[in-house]
Amino acid sequence: MTSAVRPGTLVAPHHLTVVAPTAPRRGHLSVGEPPAGDDRIEVTSRWVERGGIPWFPITGEIHYSRVPRDRWRDVLGHARAGGLTSVATYVLWQAHEPEPGVFRWDGQLDLRAFIEEARAHGLDVVVRLGPWAHGEARYGGFPDWLVERNLATRTNDPAYLDLVHAFYAQTIAQLRGLAHAEGGPIVGAQVDNELYDQPQHLARLRELAEELGLRVPIWTATGWGGAQVPDTLLPVYSAYSDGFWDDEQTEWPEFSAFHFRYSPVRDDLSVGADLREALDGITLDPDAVPLKDDDAVPFVTCELGGGMHVAYHRRPIVAPADVAALALAKVGSGSIWQGYYMYAGGTQRTGAHGSEQESHATGYPNDVPRVTYDFAAPIGEHGQIRPHHHGLRAQHVWLQQDGHRIATMATTVGGGSADPEILRWAVRSDGRSGYLFASTYQPAKAALPEQRDVQLTVTLDGGDVTVPTQPVTIPAGVSLVWPLRYPLAPGVVLRGATARVLARVTVDDREVVVLGAYDGIPVELVLDGDHEVGGAGVAVHREGATIISLAAPAGPTCVVELESARIIVLDQESIDRLYLLEVDGRERLVLSSAPLYAVDGELVVQTESPDVTVSLLPAPEALRAEGSDLSEPSDDGPWRSWQVSAPQAGRRTLVSGLRPEATSPRPERGGPLNRLSAPTDFAGAAVVQVEVPPELFDGVDRTLLRVRWTGDVGRAFVGDELISDHFWHGRDWDLDLTPWASAIARHGVRFELLPWQRSTGVWVDPTVRQIPDGVHVAAVDVVRVGKVRLTWSI
Repeated sequence: MTSAVRPGTLVAPHHLTVVAPTAPRRGHLSVGEPPAGDDRIEVTSRWVERGGIPWFPITGEIHYSRVPRDRWRDVLGHARAGGLTSVATYVLWQAHEPEPGVFRWDGQLDLRAFIEEARAHGLDVVVRLGPWAHGEARYGGFPDWLVERNLATRTNDPAYLDLVHAFYAQTIAQLRGLAHAEGGPIVGAQVDNELYDQPQHLARLRELAEELGLRVPIWTATGWGGAQVPDTLLPVYSAYSDGFWDDEQTEWPEFSAFHFRYSPVRDDLSVGADLREALDGITLDPDAVPLKDDDAVPFVTCELGGGMHVAYHRRPIVAPADVAALALAKVGSGSIWQGYYMYAGGTQRTGAHGSEQESHATGYPNDVPRVTYDFAAPIGEHGQIRPHHHGLRAQHVWLQQDGHRIATMATTVGGGSADPEILRWAVRSDGRSGYLFASTYQPAKAALPEQRDVQLTVTLDGGDVTVPTQPVTIPAGVSLVWPLRYPLAPGVVLRGATARVLARVTVDDREVVVLGAYDGIPVELVLDGDHEVGGAGVAVHREGATIISLAAPAGPTCVVELESARIIVLDQESIDRLYLLEVDGRERLVLSSAPLYAVDGELVVQTESPDVTVSLLPAPEALRAEGSDLSEPSDDGPWRSWQVSAPQAGRRTLVSGLRPEATSPRPERGGPLNRLSAPTDFAGAAVVQVEVPPELFDGVDRTLLRVRWTGDVGRAFVGDELISDHFWHGRDWDLDLTPWASAIARHGVRFELLPWQRSTGVWVDPTVRQIPDGVHVAAVDVVRVGKVRLTWSI
């Protein structure tokens, strides 16, 4: 049971009794593979197994058709380095069959090549087959010619299914030989998307794909919104911390707060509700659809918000910490598969009818940008590595290494109330060990207070574990996970800790375990039994336990020495630099001040800074840098470090401090929900011409333009070609100039900027809302991104 902890009040510790979870049901689902093969995938009622071992997949959405083909390698490399085990991708019908019977699979539409590239990075693939996808695409991804035929789409109408058959046949031909059973990386397929009331059609789509030769172990359909998912498909779920699809009067969507609490409830009735109402005429009564924990299928997510897109009428800011806290809350709630939408942003395609984005003109309730589909994702539209890439990676490395245990652990909620003054906490456990989750985190617009005098006792098989030994204050804005009876090394058990588990490697037959401290919470480690402690650890032996505090600040050199293990306790800055990568034939811990990934026997560093530090543990015999200066190595505690020079990288300001005159067009509304429409009249826009010196393109991997401005809508042109657009929402506007270098030498970059006008009623985040009307360009910077390749072969 649990008691309320109110700020400033000392009360009895929180207490929860955890029992061993029941064995999963097997063989009752129409997914999985026959009982043969060393890498067989089986789906039980509680988790997924691979090769007979519980498996915790981590999937990120990346749309190959929205990312230039020459950037696939970098994007997928960073995705793998970010801890993903797989990528999901939409197959947008409009892109591949622009005219009836005319199919394209060339260039960045080469689905097969994208999957092969994913395999080269060690990533599995989930193919979202459509035929309807949404993804903020025009007509949900349907080609215009299909819409014009006025068929009964998304049903088993024979005329529609004939066209789907042709599209599926072409798609599945691209996948031949790439399915898991064929030794390929494709482990799953999703049919349609957000279809709520046609279970017989969803079932038929799987049958059709299988008739055409696609055999994958996992078949899914989106289950949110009370969707009727047939028993031949695995329902998968979503969770977003905000939504552009809500109304401009909504300060914070009602659904959002739920996702920052611990709960076994998987469904969300509001994601996609605007389309359900506007396109399908379906309005759900929340009381009519039971939201329950379904004990027949595992808790699988496919759309945890990796960021958030913007619409003209509503432009949320999803902070990096929002993304990481929501994701961790789902692990604490029982998720056994983390799936993100989007993980990497992209660019809307341009087709025969112009930009292929969702809009009022095509009957959708929202106007979204014509070009950018950045989604404020962990990897941006142009390959920018965002802070939440690092925040999620810390979770993913942990899940990669301990996921086989976590997947089998059931969740017991200790406190999940909506009351902001009651501690939110849960335990995920196999009965004898597990993890304790607690949170004081919600987005800033509905922030939670700190929790004082917190001490939690969990009764496991074998006795109580109390964490910490003395009550502590959990500061506001913290989402934490603490280990319970975590095995450090043979014969050494970490009974409890006020630090998170990050990663582990073996060095010279000794376990090196990396933990992460939380800002504002003293680190305490409690070992079962009596142990000699050295290094940065200070030990007290009491009642059959060794209680360790730190004599040095957390950081890369904070090492607690035990006889059979070393514990490194990192601070938050170092946590954000930590990777677990294969280097020179084995997994190694890497600390890097710039984003990097490993592939084909090299570390690829991409940096906006001319100076980079890379540290490894254990270190390879030597490192070499291609096209860059590399210092002699230095030893810093257990790490070996190198200074990497990338002098070509850096930032230069081209324009600053502009306040050009501009006038707004008359606001208009449109679409089925009568929302504010994106302006099309730019006659009164401020025009800002930016010249980019040609030498800024030389010797770098990418040349970005970063615009810091306030206003309403911006468009960027090179000559007469629209290369980017931006609905101002408080974040910088990045453009990749690299593909346009030669044209920019002739034309420069022309910006057309419409002014902010508060009276229009556009919703923006409260943190940026108090800006003056008009246009203000604080700065236009060139950001030169360098690439350095580090190798270890002699």
